[in-house]
Amino acid sequence: MEFNPSCKDKKKTMKQSMLLCCKLYISESRNKAALDSIERAARSDPETVIVNKFEDGDYNRVRYTLVSYVAHDSTGCPIYSPLYQTVLAMAEAAYEAINLELHSGAHPRLGVVDDIVFHPLARASLDEAAWLAKALAADIGNRYQVPVYLYGAAHPTEKALDTIRRELGYFRPNFMGNQWAGWGVPEVLPERPDEGPAQVSRARGISMIGARQWVATYNVPIMSTDVSVTRKIAQMVSARGGGLPTVQTLGLVHGEDSTEIACMLLEPNQIGADRVQSRVEMLAAQEGLDVEKGYFTDFSPEMIIERYMKLISDTA
Repeated sequence: MEFNPSCKDKKKTMKQSMLLCCKLYISESRNKAALDSIERAARSDPETVIVNKFEDGDYNRVRYTLVSYVAHDSTGCPIYSPLYQTVLAMAEAAYEAINLELHSGAHPRLGVVDDIVFHPLARASLDEAAWLAKALAADIGNRYQVPVYLYGAAHPTEKALDTIRRELGYFRPNFMGNQWAGWGVPEVLPERPDEGPAQVSRARGISMIGARQWVATYNVPIMSTDVSVTRKIAQMVSARGGGLPTVQTLGLVHGEDSTEIACMLLEPNQIGADRVQSRVEMLAAQEGLDVEKGYFTDFSPEMIIERYMKLISDTA
């Protein structure tokens, strides 16, 4: 389709203001050929931009942060986003290149394409993020025969991601006490998925797909190899353990001489990284442990928009 000048201007405005962000978590970071294949698929549409990539070798996990616009019909309903085909192409490449049965790492996971979450940016809404999550879930579930569980705004009752994960045994290591290896859940799932079959392919596993407002991810290294102590501290930091509201945590092995508390800040403008860091340091000191300064695993929404605008203008 050829755009006349007014259409070009309208599309440019759309790219600047109606934006969705996708965070795509894939269970692999050590196989360069697999990641190259996934990233080639991501470049299939120049209107989708990878604004960040976070790899962790110990966790054997990678997260891609992608951004593109969402278009609407004359009534204001969302009808198209380049993110849809891009994420679908990346998922297909991941399923072709990665076998979950051969995968192991220090971070929990239940699938090759483990988690896909959409966040609204700029003037986009949570409803638009949920629309895209549900559309993608139906395609992944049916096309690739992968069980998909919806969460957050994409779920009819806004079911929480951590609730679904607990039901499926996500948080229980299944190898050497602190690692996850192969497929560790029954092949006939205890909870019916929202899309796709109830029978699991052990090579592909399952996928979580959701939509929610911005969540910050912040990790705090603990200078100890005793993961049981790190998990105890993590629990005391989390809302679930009576710690900080809207904070979720995991205590994990990270390298040969340290552990780490991986945190999800569900309302980072209310309970931020400084509060988390201070509480971890206080609790670790009571155990006689040193703590390093934590780090965010992704940019802020403002920085993501800024990077997207720069990258999209560079390719225009």
